[in-house]
Amino acid sequence: MREDTRRWIEQDQARCWHPFTRQAEWCARGHEPLVITRGEGSWLWDSEGRKYLDGNSSIWTNIHGHAHPAINAAILEQLGKISHSSFLGFTHPLAAELATRLCAFFPENTLERVFFSDDGSTAVECALKMAVQYRMQTGAPDRNQFVAFSNGYHGDTLGAASLGGVGRFFERFRNTGYRVRHVATLDELRALSPEEIAGVVIEPLIQGVNEMRPWRGGMLAELREWCDETGVHLILDEVMTGFGRTGRMFACQHEEVIPDFLCLAKGLTGGYLPMAATLTTGKIYDAFLGDAEKAFYYGHSYTANPLGCAAALASLDVFETEKTLARLPEKISRLSSRLATLKSRHPVIHEIRQCGFIAGIELRRPDGEKFPLGERFGEAICQAARAHGLLTRPILDTIVLMPPLRTSLEEIDSAIAALDSSLP
Repeated sequence: MREDTRRWIEQDQARCWHPFTRQAEWCARGHEPLVITRGEGSWLWDSEGRKYLDGNSSIWTNIHGHAHPAINAAILEQLGKISHSSFLGFTHPLAAELATRLCAFFPENTLERVFFSDDGSTAVECALKMAVQYRMQTGAPDRNQFVAFSNGYHGDTLGAASLGGVGRFFERFRNTGYRVRHVATLDELRALSPEEIAGVVIEPLIQGVNEMRPWRGGMLAELREWCDETGVHLILDEVMTGFGRTGRMFACQHEEVIPDFLCLAKGLTGGYLPMAATLTTGKIYDAFLGDAEKAFYYGHSYTANPLGCAAALASLDVFETEKTLARLPEKISRLSSRLATLKSRHPVIHEIRQCGFIAGIELRRPDGEKFPLGERFGEAICQAARAHGLLTRPILDTIVLMPPLRTSLEEIDSAIAALDSSLP
């Protein structure tokens, strides 16, 4: 091991605290975590010079690949002007342009306003607070509850966490956030009385942290219809599914659904900088106009950060110049066919769940029984895949394969080959 690699690991283990990580194991003597130092295209390099395909887009964020020249240039150009200025009481050209371009993805007079924040959790927090305050200011203060779906995940800040349906993450905090009812199906939702419900929150088309489980076709359109009938706001968490992951720019476009709130982050800047956006309707926005007490008193120091806006605008340009969405169907088909072949070769693959360029590979014993949790079989397979040039993470025993959209057909083949060599 190089001396600088050893030093970085020692410093990290002495001082850093990592997300969703068993720190005792991380800091154990002999554990040598990868130190990622460089990225280019769909590939990452560690401090020892080893090369890996970025199989989960650096936690579902990277869209056009690392070190994309157009996005790099846009950030550098903006850096030469100003890196940050307050959005409280001021504005700047890139924020105005970005908000306009985001709204333009939807029909006129639908999603008309954009509130910028920092990440997926805060995008959801904005929607929740707006939904509750809207009810307060329109004569329905008792409509202050939310409905979320079982095993859903919407972030880790307190309000977003109260929506979470994954017990091991959120159960200990269950009584500290919003009042939330969890349902597993639309039929369970329809059985609820809507009089106290402000909004229903869902990851459209596919749940991410729930081991990449797609919803049945048409479910989202039916949910929109129920919300229209009951006056409940529809809040779509497209933090993972947005910006091409499902084959369309946004997942809701597959079923021609327009929500009352649309939460975006991760791929908004192409995966370069932390930034989020909450889009909403003119009707909701208008309820916050008037005297000072109606204002939305919520914000972040780095709201509408100019560097983030520059990256986001450049990312949207790349979608157009590289025809990213038009090139996706062939890649989605290639991924699907290669995954089917992989499943036929390995009895431990119980099910392949795919939605666009998102895939979950669930591993079980050949008899269909789940592996014991303590065995951490999925982690072992991902660890083995590193030796074959693939980096990704499992959700329990479901391996996530979600590379950048710019990943080539040959690179898709490389990722599947790495898994093929790693699976028993």
